[in-house]
Amino acid sequence: MHWDQRFAGEEYVFGTEPAQALVKLEHYLVPEGETLVVADGEGRNSTFLAEQGYKVIATDYAENGIRKAKALAASRGVTLEHRLEDIFETDWAARQYDNVVAVFIQFVPPSALRGVLRGLRTALKPGGTLILHGYTPGQVGRGTGGPGDPAHMYTAELLREVYSDMEILVCEEYIAELSEGKGHSGVSEIIDFVAKS
Repeated sequence: MHWDQRFAGEEYVFGTEPAQALVKLEHYLVPEGETLVVADGEGRNSTFLAEQGYKVIATDYAENGIRKAKALAASRGVTLEHRLEDIFETDWAARQYDNVVAVFIQFVPPSALRGVLRGLRTALKPGGTLILHGYTPGQVGRGTGGPGDPAHMYTAELLREVYSDMEILVCEEYIAELSEGKGHSGVSEIIDFVAKS
């Protein structure tokens, strides 16, 4: 399994601090709400949100990622639920949350992308907040993170279309310098998206 291998070492591939965008956008979330953090890897974002008082459920399908996420949460003295789960087999309608957070889930292939994005919406309670953050197609070729296929990336047009039934609060494409472990390092072309159900 690719991600299990990538997370096998003791070093945190994307660092232990939360994504810069999540820190910036966190104030949009329902305070202290039940918060689903999907495909959270080694736990940097779920741990941060638990530190802010959210009731966090973090998922990933890499056992090594979950192991390191639990260690990170323990080192910060926070408690949250870690769930080994494949994003492609998730029953999004099974449970609803106040907040859903998806940061750099760019491994989702183009054929499944819209289904997963709609699934995130399905997992929200009425009045809940969705935060989505990732790369735009211009990122390809920069060598600072993300896959090499622009079809894996997000555009403002795509997200506005998929989430047309939501109240869109933020939909911004921009260029920024990232310093998030070896995995996201350097000038990057990214997008922030926040919407209410």
